[in-house]
Amino acid sequence: MGSQVSKQVERRKTIHTEKKALVELRQTAGEDFPGSDYRPPDRKKWMTNLGSERTRVNQIVWPGTHDSATDDIGIPFITRPFAQCQSLSIYDQLVLGTRLFDIRIQENRLVCHGILSTYSVDVVFADVKKFLAETQSEIIILEIRTEFGHNDPRDFDKYVVEQLGDHLIHNDDRVFQKTIKELLPRRVICIWKPRKSPAPKRGDPLWSGGYLKDNWINTDLPWKKFESNLQFLAAQAPVSSRKYFYRVENTVTPTPDNPVVCVKPVTRRIRGFARLFINQSFAKGVADKLQVLSTDFIDADFVDACVGLTSARIEGKA
Repeated sequence: MGSQVSKQVERRKTIHTEKKALVELRQTAGEDFPGSDYRPPDRKKWMTNLGSERTRVNQIVWPGTHDSATDDIGIPFITRPFAQCQSLSIYDQLVLGTRLFDIRIQENRLVCHGILSTYSVDVVFADVKKFLAETQSEIIILEIRTEFGHNDPRDFDKYVVEQLGDHLIHNDDRVFQKTIKELLPRRVICIWKPRKSPAPKRGDPLWSGGYLKDNWINTDLPWKKFESNLQFLAAQAPVSSRKYFYRVENTVTPTPDNPVVCVKPVTRRIRGFARLFINQSFAKGVADKLQVLSTDFIDADFVDACVGLTSARIEGKA
């Protein structure tokens, strides 16, 4: 018992030290980067405002969310704090400016996070279609995966095509070099990551998991995650030549060996350092590789940071 207490005391000291290191780095390095002062006039239509005819897919820094459809998961105040990673619905996230979504599902097409489930994936599709009907030039990346420990829903690929068919941008490597205008009226890149079912093939309406890559680091230590994210990003090719999306998760997560297991207080350790991460991407010479930046509990400032850098790239300033 004593050794466990001692271990947790040391762990708390480490967490405090790591967060302090990020705060000190922010104080010395600042949070400026090309486009950091940009604020979109309408986050709901930020791609449209940047210009669909001059914005290429590989120039966009996509604001994304981690475990995107968990706003209503579990039982409030009981199980929800252990699984909720977003407080906004998919539609509200879209209006805020989110453009990449991480949707986890189980056998019965319910959205889930681990052992907890929430509403049907049909709610996600309905929110997406509502948003598409209200806008004209916003492109969405929808990642749908079968959650670990679950089986794939039967014929799910066919079901997605039934739901989103005319909106789907078909699997094609040339998409990365195209402008938004060249993709219209199709506006959804749907990446389907089954566990056992056949993966989508080139030319299919859906994209395979290899088109959205990341290096997930399962830690609740903020400096460790921040530095690892920079190192893994450095190993990628520049966005100008890459034929896949690469995601950086600006998150830390609860771990089994730590008594703090609620998502919000843990992810708060790194959540406010997204602008610092972009700043350090420039400092380390890897900003040309940044493409998807994802977070828990997304807010307007996070979206603005991504849109600002996108704007700077379009203007030739980054």
